[in-house]
Amino acid sequence: MKHLIKEIKSTAKDLLARKGRSFLTILGIVIGVAGVIIIMSLGAGAQSLVLGQITKLGTDMVGVLPGKSNDSGPPAAVFGVQIKTLTNHDAETLRDKGKVPYATAVASFVSGNVTIVSGKESVDTSFVATDGTYPKVQNVEIEKGQFFTEEEGSAGDNVIVLGYDVATALFPNGNEIGQVVKIKIPNNNPALVKQDVGSIPFRVVGVQKKMGTVAFQNQDDQVFIPLKIGQRQLLGIDYLQFIRIKVDNTENVKTTMEDVRRVLREEHHITDVNNDDFSVRDLADVIKILTNITDTLKIFLGLMAGISLLVGGIGIMNIMLVNVSERTREIGLRKAIGATRRNIRNQFLFESIILTMVGGVVGILFGVLVSYLIALGARLAGYDWAFIISPFAIILAVLVSVSIGIIFGLYPALKAAKLDPINALRYE
Repeated sequence: MKHLIKEIKSTAKDLLARKGRSFLTILGIVIGVAGVIIIMSLGAGAQSLVLGQITKLGTDMVGVLPGKSNDSGPPAAVFGVQIKTLTNHDAETLRDKGKVPYATAVASFVSGNVTIVSGKESVDTSFVATDGTYPKVQNVEIEKGQFFTEEEGSAGDNVIVLGYDVATALFPNGNEIGQVVKIKIPNNNPALVKQDVGSIPFRVVGVQKKMGTVAFQNQDDQVFIPLKIGQRQLLGIDYLQFIRIKVDNTENVKTTMEDVRRVLREEHHITDVNNDDFSVRDLADVIKILTNITDTLKIFLGLMAGISLLVGGIGIMNIMLVNVSERTREIGLRKAIGATRRNIRNQFLFESIILTMVGGVVGILFGVLVSYLIALGARLAGYDWAFIISPFAIILAVLVSVSIGIIFGLYPALKAAKLDPINALRYE
């Protein structure tokens, strides 16, 4: 053991004598290890952001989308494909407590982009056309006025609830309630465009509290109007893009999903479950899908970062081969005075291991620091980004760096150990 410690000390002294070359050798490992730590931390932080945004919607929710999908992927409607299989009648049927007993509220949705005008002010924003039951489903908080009632929604009254940012832009003085705003007819409703109906007036009945981003949708940069107006007058459609159902208890979510499937199959006259023209999902399904996607991305990015470690290992091998070449006479002299092949091999192998271990430790510290700064910057920018450093990533980075030191240092060490002492002493 004492002899081994002596060899390690001697190796460390040799490395300190060549600080410049040692630093450049270590740098490749530092970058590789730091890259692994940073990328895996970014992957975990991004995953926490995605899942956090989804869970803000609540775990007692069931969503229905048009179009069939498999259990591991989203329906086509998510990608903007227009599917017309979900209707207002479907939503009304799902409100029947006899058919879906655990549903406490059902809200239908269509959405799009519009321009809203108030006097000289105008705002390009998105609209959500929904029912008066929306607040019961989404837990909407109103700062001024109120959300339009179920009666106003059913009648298709020209009423509107403004998101916080929209209200601030249109009414800087804050006197929104009771004011009239106009929504310009979008070009995707040719029927009204031909009739030269330039805009539709709406009476402001409420302003939503500032909510920020939920499920990657800026809740403050949107407006809410009755479903009928959104369908007929803005979009010119008679189908739904989405139905969301509030369940009385999270324990009843799976049962409610089965009830919804059964009801919609009856309504759509579907006898074979493989022919479903709708998708029923809860947040657990969404979270599972997103987790699978983000986990795959983390693994892929980790492998990409691992390539830089491989490059660093090759760099160490090249440097060690140069060391062997430059120190051939030294090797011959050591052998001539009694050094064994094992001594020579250990000397160069220890050099490689020490370089990679030092690079690994510095890389971990640097990677953690950069990951923390990125997470801090993201949080200051308003994103719910968690600072996550996986112990697995640190252990993996250390093991890989040491393994690289052994694997890529072994060949130069063996080459040095096999040198003939007489030829080595004659080497110029």
